[in-house]
Amino acid sequence: METTHNISGGGDLELSVHEWGNPNGAPILFIHGYSQSHLSWTAQYASPLTEEFRLVAFDLRGHGESEKPLEARNYTDGSLWADDVTAVIETLSLDRPVLVGWSYGGFVMCDYLKRHGQAAIAGLNFVAAAVRLNPSFEMLGPGFLENAKGTMSSDLATRIKSTQKFVRACTAKPLSTNDFSAIVAFNMVVPVEVKLGMVSRELNFDTVLAGLSVPVLVTHGREDSVVLPAMSEHIVATVPRAEKSFYDGIGHASFLEDPERFNRELATFVGRARAG
Repeated sequence: METTHNISGGGDLELSVHEWGNPNGAPILFIHGYSQSHLSWTAQYASPLTEEFRLVAFDLRGHGESEKPLEARNYTDGSLWADDVTAVIETLSLDRPVLVGWSYGGFVMCDYLKRHGQAAIAGLNFVAAAVRLNPSFEMLGPGFLENAKGTMSSDLATRIKSTQKFVRACTAKPLSTNDFSAIVAFNMVVPVEVKLGMVSRELNFDTVLAGLSVPVLVTHGREDSVVLPAMSEHIVATVPRAEKSFYDGIGHASFLEDPERFNRELATFVGRARAG
């Protein structure tokens, strides 16, 4: 059964938060990527993970059913992203959750760690996650670079076409018609101003990563053309004792492309992180 909450995040922005599963289970907090939504995690919350774990996912500010102010300051200030995560953890009384951050969710997790530290969490799963953003867009691939400008176009037809191309680039093999349509739809819900604000940041979280002591799992598809596998290799090289799991034949969305393996590895990691 799904429960929905409206929670006041950073700067009192209203966040839409959803949870499933065992209310007494170890909590897992899923943080989606650029232009996505909590619906990205369907293959997790509609899986046997719900028998053991308390699964929580929220729509990032400017995304899904969360509030969408258009001013850039709502998306360029890392403290606001950090406070969103804290608000979800504290309001829902999540006891030492494992954070799972996909793509731009890597930035959000690092914003949180930089501002609030790691004392309140049990572990981190970086899933094709980005941790650096600069004008050269290092370690980002053509799946993002060739489509991002179009997804932020003021022309609707261009925006639709580019969004379709971006969604196709997120997986190594074609999605089902239903999945593709749903993902394009919730990408289109995100205003252009939100996307522009998100990509205008300049970020380097190496110092944060190097200081981590909680368990870290790094998950990435070797065929990812959106965030290149080099980004995850960088995380592994920077984080002390990080584990890695690379998927052959998988693109940017391992949790969707190979959910059985992803869910199995996540469950094992959560158990290990919580025991530590």
